[in-house]
Amino acid sequence: MAYNIVVPDLSESVVEATVAEWLKSVGDAVSAGDVVVILETDKVSLEVAAEQDGVISEITQDEGADVVPGDVLGVIDGEGGDSSAPAGDKSSASDNSKQKEEAQPEKAAPAPSSSGGQKATPVAQRFAAEHQVDLSQVKASGDKITKEDVQSHIDGQKSQPAPQKQAEAKPEKREQKPAPTPQADNGRREERIRMSRRRQTIARRMVEAQSAAAMLTTFNEIDMTAVMDLRKRRKEAFKERYGINLGLSSFFVKATISALKAFPPVNGEIQDKEIVLKHYYDIGIAIGAEDGLIVPILRDADRMSFAEIEKQVRDYATQVSEGTLSIDALTGGTFTITNGGIFGSMMSTPILNPPQVGILGLHGITERPVARDGEVVIRPMMYVALTYDHRIIDGREAVQFLVHIKRLIEDPETLLIEG
Repeated sequence: MAYNIVVPDLSESVVEATVAEWLKSVGDAVSAGDVVVILETDKVSLEVAAEQDGVISEITQDEGADVVPGDVLGVIDGEGGDSSAPAGDKSSASDNSKQKEEAQPEKAAPAPSSSGGQKATPVAQRFAAEHQVDLSQVKASGDKITKEDVQSHIDGQKSQPAPQKQAEAKPEKREQKPAPTPQADNGRREERIRMSRRRQTIARRMVEAQSAAAMLTTFNEIDMTAVMDLRKRRKEAFKERYGINLGLSSFFVKATISALKAFPPVNGEIQDKEIVLKHYYDIGIAIGAEDGLIVPILRDADRMSFAEIEKQVRDYATQVSEGTLSIDALTGGTFTITNGGIFGSMMSTPILNPPQVGILGLHGITERPVARDGEVVIRPMMYVALTYDHRIIDGREAVQFLVHIKRLIEDPETLLIEG
């Protein structure tokens, strides 16, 4: 009996996907639970698995096709399903079994997504396929092969000397004296790369944000001395008790929630002619991925402890790198925190993540001379930025919002007192 492989329900905020990669081909045998195709949405990559044993008899949506929930991706013939084929049809059970036998040697070869036991990210796999690169020859810079690793491999291949046969043929070419050939476009090489669905969505949403909201950014600076001293004193006991390092995320999440409670419009949104004030705190944490930032949500972050925040952020970072983040983790959010400091940013103006009306930008911590009690001292300083929608948030509120965070971070014990 045949059944269809269909696009599953995505989420209320994701209505379309792209067929990123077929892991099985027509004629391949599959077992229930085997992943047969990977879909790429604007937020995550989704694995679609076979629901029963059978053989892939048809692929109706090729790689690169845009699909929506309910669309048929392909067809699997279950056990006995081939009996419906005409007697003289070449796709008979005997041919299917022959295909299985012929396909067996290929299964012994290294998987296309691995290299020496190391896996490759879906983005790296697609990039390698586009450039006909054997991933087994690519060296991973980390736990997985990334797109950058594939590009480095390609660049390394281009820099290698020509094969011996070409070298031996050079005398004949010199005798013929052909016209000189330009060298690699004189360094003006161009390359066309199809934008991923996530990058397309990021581009569209960034333009929409700037055209739909009255964005304005205000800045302040924070002396990180107290937090860094507290982390230094408590890091060993914290890790021993909770099994995770005490980072900066928990401090800024806690301080931000306190500021959002003090200035409710920053945690709201505009719906038609109304302002919706949200008295729950789902904080988005921007995490860098291969093809853009991903913003998973700390749900009800006001109820989370320091350790719970740190663990959740760590788990999200792992899931982003492995491509296993669920759509539910990305749905919603009332306010976003992004940290460009991990990439070396000194100052930036973050862009709103609609329909949110505020986003906090953190930056690198650098030692700078500052005045304290009439003296110049060296302190670890961080610039912070708040981009806000001026339609519902006034400049005074925005400035006070950052001052509130500054006060709590510079006196972190206050976070415990104020909850």
